[in-house]
Amino acid sequence: MSESITAEIFAALDILVLERLDVGKFKISGNIPKWVRRFCRQIFKPGMEILIPEQEFPFLENFLIDAEEYWQRNDEKLLKSGIWTDLDISGTEFHFEASALVANHKKILLVERMSDAYTEKQSLIQQARENKLNYQHILKENQKKEVLIHCIIHDVAGQLSGINCCLALLELENLTEKGRERLEIGRKQTIKQEMLIREILNAFSQEIQSLESFTDDIETAPDVLVSVFDAIESFTPTFTLNQMRLQLSSDIDLTADWRIVGDKSRLDRILANLIENAFRHSPPNTTVTINLQQQEDYILVSVEDQGSGVPEEIADTLFQKFTQGKKKSGKSGLGLYFCKITVERWGGQIGFTPRENAGSRFWFTLLKAATSNGE
Repeated sequence: MSESITAEIFAALDILVLERLDVGKFKISGNIPKWVRRFCRQIFKPGMEILIPEQEFPFLENFLIDAEEYWQRNDEKLLKSGIWTDLDISGTEFHFEASALVANHKKILLVERMSDAYTEKQSLIQQARENKLNYQHILKENQKKEVLIHCIIHDVAGQLSGINCCLALLELENLTEKGRERLEIGRKQTIKQEMLIREILNAFSQEIQSLESFTDDIETAPDVLVSVFDAIESFTPTFTLNQMRLQLSSDIDLTADWRIVGDKSRLDRILANLIENAFRHSPPNTTVTINLQQQEDYILVSVEDQGSGVPEEIADTLFQKFTQGKKKSGKSGLGLYFCKITVERWGGQIGFTPRENAGSRFWFTLLKAATSNGE
């Protein structure tokens, strides 16, 4: 390759080529990149002998100390300065890197202006660092909130425990039949209150957990089919007692791989919340069906009921905190919210669609464990 072509290539790559003649004295070799004019008031020409303009590149003067030692050793390896930043005449910021080398017994100094791609890369790195700091800030704030919620719940639970003790003592008294009925009502209300406190505490605790770790290891990934079988076994007595049926769809391939990205305990709770939701809104002599479908990278899980459907006035806020229908069904409105934050944290989606005849179909998708590992 001719020297003229080489010079054009260096200039096109925004690299200034200088041949060392003496300490601090260099000769410009080849074409001069356009960026040089933005930093040096002196007009340079190819072949011109110059002293390194320390006033324009103070960092370069420091690098030349190491470069002189390198040239004296006749080292074959390339010596790099590392990237530094300088301002041009107008105050615009540019990034540079210098290299010292020996070629054909000549001592060469290369000064390269880093490309726009480098600037974009640095911007992305900076943005990633800022996002990490924001994430850590959010996580810390959520942890503070969890501590506060625990303190509040602890205080409320303490008062409730005192009420339960008083009711237990009243039960030992000689009460009238009417008094015993009212005592039983009071006890039932305290049980409901305890359940509500526990549910609120769990919801806020799970909100913190949804920001933290979960597994995508194919060896330990939870099997959604196993979790569905466990849920059916757990809920069947309740459904049977209320003259309802809970079943798995008959067209599911039981031999397929149903492992997903997530955590088994929270996956079990997602299924429990959706099944409880279907149970509360379904009349006797109806069936709730759980279905699983394999998609390209995801597994789709759905729970279909034959109940009254989702009221139009809460459809848009169904998965938000404390959302309840007019009937309220005795729950706090946190179950579906927990499902949403957990599924989305695991990279999936959740929603519902009305069924054509009656009832609703609640569904969520989760990444297959094998897909997340790139298999």
